[in-house]
Amino acid sequence: MKFNFFSLAVTLPVVIFVTINASLSIAVAAYPPVKQDQQTDTYFGTQISDPYRWMETNDTKELSDWIEKENELSRKYLDGISFHSELKKRLTEVINYPRHSTPWTKNDKTFYLKNNGLQNQSVLYVLDKPESEPRVLIDPNKFSDDGTVSLGSISVSKNADYIAYSISVSGSDWKEIKVRNIATGNDLPDKIEWVKFSGIAWHGDGFFYSRYDAPPEGEFLTAKNENHKIFFHKLNSQQKDDTLIREDKKNPLRTRQAHTDSDEKFLFISESESTYGNSLEFKNLTAKDSEFQKIVNDFKSAQDVVTVVDGKFYVLTDREASKKRLVVVDPAKPEQKNWSNIIPESDSLLGSVSHIGGKLIATFLKDASDVAFVYDLQGKRIRELNLPTFGKVGFSGEKDSPVFFQSFTSFVYPTVIYRTNIDSGENNVMFPAAIDINPDNYTTERVWYTNSDNKKIPIFLIYKKGIENNGLNPTLLYGYGGFNISLSPSFSALRLPFLERGGIYAVAILRGGGEYGEEWHKAGTKLQKQNVFNDFIAAAEFLIDKRYTSPSKLAILGGSNGGLLVAATALQRPDLFKAAVPRVGVLDMLRYHKFTIGWAWATDYGTSEDNKEMFDYLLKYSPLHNVKPNTDYPAMLIMTSDHDDRVVPAHSFKFAATMQQKSTSKKPIYIRIETKAGHGAGKPISKQLDEEADVWSFILDQLEK
Repeated sequence: MKFNFFSLAVTLPVVIFVTINASLSIAVAAYPPVKQDQQTDTYFGTQISDPYRWMETNDTKELSDWIEKENELSRKYLDGISFHSELKKRLTEVINYPRHSTPWTKNDKTFYLKNNGLQNQSVLYVLDKPESEPRVLIDPNKFSDDGTVSLGSISVSKNADYIAYSISVSGSDWKEIKVRNIATGNDLPDKIEWVKFSGIAWHGDGFFYSRYDAPPEGEFLTAKNENHKIFFHKLNSQQKDDTLIREDKKNPLRTRQAHTDSDEKFLFISESESTYGNSLEFKNLTAKDSEFQKIVNDFKSAQDVVTVVDGKFYVLTDREASKKRLVVVDPAKPEQKNWSNIIPESDSLLGSVSHIGGKLIATFLKDASDVAFVYDLQGKRIRELNLPTFGKVGFSGEKDSPVFFQSFTSFVYPTVIYRTNIDSGENNVMFPAAIDINPDNYTTERVWYTNSDNKKIPIFLIYKKGIENNGLNPTLLYGYGGFNISLSPSFSALRLPFLERGGIYAVAILRGGGEYGEEWHKAGTKLQKQNVFNDFIAAAEFLIDKRYTSPSKLAILGGSNGGLLVAATALQRPDLFKAAVPRVGVLDMLRYHKFTIGWAWATDYGTSEDNKEMFDYLLKYSPLHNVKPNTDYPAMLIMTSDHDDRVVPAHSFKFAATMQQKSTSKKPIYIRIETKAGHGAGKPISKQLDEEADVWSFILDQLEK
């Protein structure tokens, strides 16, 4: 189980001229006029102007008019790029192939998601028996005409009679849970609203879930999320009759999730105060009048219950183990002093553990690429699983079945799904990669650059064979660097047109991520956040020094926390980059914590209200507050979505208005504001294609000049 659902996890009349493309120029005066207020705030004696505070209220006509004009401006530029329609056509071609999720089983039924190619949303199928023909169980494409209502969490009951599933409208984090009879395909009358950051944990004739109270009218996309509660819902009942299991009014800024083991004998509750660290407690559901007992009572480490074996808990934790270990916890004496190591900490990050066929499959992240081993339940290593190259693997199976499903993907290896025997290791392809791509036509390198701390860390480079290190290659550098999230090799067909045109796609591993454990994560947080930007700059300098590219051929892209990375780096070192694309970025570092779930990011960022030192540090790199006149900034395509309630779009609105008003760069500054979309999850293929065509057209138009 994974407990952290809310981390960042898969956008004035100064007259000078800006080049748009080879044949079109417009004046910066064409940027839409925008109101500036006299709003100021005082932090520890320092006054900070916030002239675009009014943009934080997202339902005003004034803001709607500004959004419309900004989208008209960016559309005129993007649609005017000579190869835009050709690129859109190629993107549509390469994404049009069947794609499958890793299947999973419950009570002899097999479930998986499949997209035929251009379906807006993937469809959930079920095989009633292993030899049965698949049938459609849930088709989210029927939820709405435009594909903007998506399928979220899925949870099958123990006997596989029912499936509880959540839906999201326009990409919002708010979910609604429904229940479907698997045999008939009909929904029960059950409907649960205002669910956010929740699992669905079955127990008998119902399930546990988490939700907030309904937000104030008109503020459901911006209101601060407080007082998370756990309820139990019984099938065929109304939400108002659900049983409250847990709330804590004294600590309103905690989130809590419920989980049951596969036999539904134990209920586990995890509580978090941020995106990292959780307490963990359990209750024996088979014992009358049993009470909750604590396993971990603070938030200084991360705990994840993998399985229950003979009444004992197998727990993946980084407590006293930065790169994680697997321990066994006896519920009769759950204190840490009584834990026993099953898989101790090693030099590589222990990323995940699965209990399948009476054995354990452990996946380690070694220099940002997966390796996997089979262990017995006592922790004895049996064998390594062979993988074709560095990449990412996934596993799904039952604890008492030797047959399981295995996925593998890498940068130029589309996802393949295998049916595997855990005892023999024999693999049979269940779902092959049906896209026409020859990995031999491309080179994937894992090379090492020296970061700002003089440490060698990896950067992945993907490009078509035959390019020369002449400094002339269009290059896109991608990064994230935050929230203990690891970047590892994965496939996206939407990158292929860029590679086909001779582009280099580079992925830099940065401090702040999770690739090397919790100490690596902490080295890029709070008063050390600048390390992340410095590492990204060092990666760019490496690409230039080794003549893969040059500043006039280098673009940077990142989303969410990666949007912060891109914006901050572009402002700090504008000389290194020709173009920058900050997507759904956290860009106002003084006020981010005041909206929706933003308060939970404080363990990575700190807040402007903590103390003067933290305020001064945030102010020094906050993109919104560091735009300087008379600076030749890279061309920017700032991206956000109107229903993003993870990183509210006001971040991007305010940043774009500030850049357009202050910047005297000769390169264009545009903002692209998607409608009926959120932070990214659940976005229909039609919108993905529109967005990717714009992003890659912008990048190539800037780099190929």
